[in-house]
Formats: sequence, structure tokens, C-alpha cells
Amino acid sequence: MAPKTIAARILDEAGISYELVEYDISDVEFSAELVADLVGLPPEQVFKTLVAIGDRTGPIFAVIPGGTRLDLKRLAAASGNRKTELASLADVVSLTGYQRGAVTVLGAKKSYAVIVDETLTLHDRVGISGGAKGVEIVLDPDDYILLSAAELRDIAR
Repeated sequence: MAPKTIAARILDEAGISYELVEYDISDVEFSAELVADLVGLPPEQVFKTLVAIGDRTGPIFAVIPGGTRLDLKRLAAASGNRKTELASLADVVSLTGYQRGAVTVLGAKKSYAVIVDETLTLHDRVGISGGAKGVEIVLDPDDYILLSAAELRDIAR
């Protein structure tokens, strides 16, 4: 059974129903598409959490489906910035407390704006990082939006 992560404990405290799925991450290079395959979901239902830096707002969580790329111009417009860029891996750890492959909005060191690609609502359940490598949380997208205080925008291509 997958270990309870901080993200899972936050969901428990909020009374939100979810499934914690553990998967093997023996591959050195992994992606949302590989995670989707390992947890038995289509790639468009597994959302990856990226950290971007806006020139006006600072850090932003950008959550996009597997099989897509973050459109930094759309993210900038959606977040009130002139431009955004992806945070370096070192900055991701210091800003969120999570390592690459384990980043989630839930339980991050600080709260930042959360912008989720609008396709999230097309699904009855989605996967997000569980806050540890090899752990995925599968939940109702409406619960994720509510708990993360996310804005839905068109930010993926």
C-alpha cells in the first residue's frame, strides 16, 4: 500500500474521497505519459504540476495534462503577467519542498496561484502527483479545484 503523504493527509482532513496509487519509478526518465500508463489512466487524465515564475506575480503553479506542453504566453496572460518562465529544478525544490516528479499543490511550502488547464473538467477522475515519487492521487477534478483554489484556463498546447 502506498504511504500516506502530506497531500493525502490534506485530502483526508478535508473529507475528500481519493485513491492513492503506488507505481514503480525505476525508469530514470519518467513522464506524465509513463505515469498514466503505470496507474492505468489515459495521459490526458494525468495532470502534471509545473512551477513557473511570472515577472509580476512571482511563482505560479501550472497544472496541465499529460501529452501536452505548457504555453508560457497563455499562462502569462492568465496570471496577470507580461511573461512567465519555468522555474529551475533547484528553485522548484526551494519554492515547493517537493522534488521533480513529486510536485503537487497540496502541502507545498507556500501557497501560490494555481492555474489548471481547463480540460481538467472533461474527466470524472484525474491523477495528480501524490507528493512523493511513485505515488499518484486519483480524485474528482471538482474536489481538486475546490481544495487547490485553482483557476481554470487554457494554458496547454
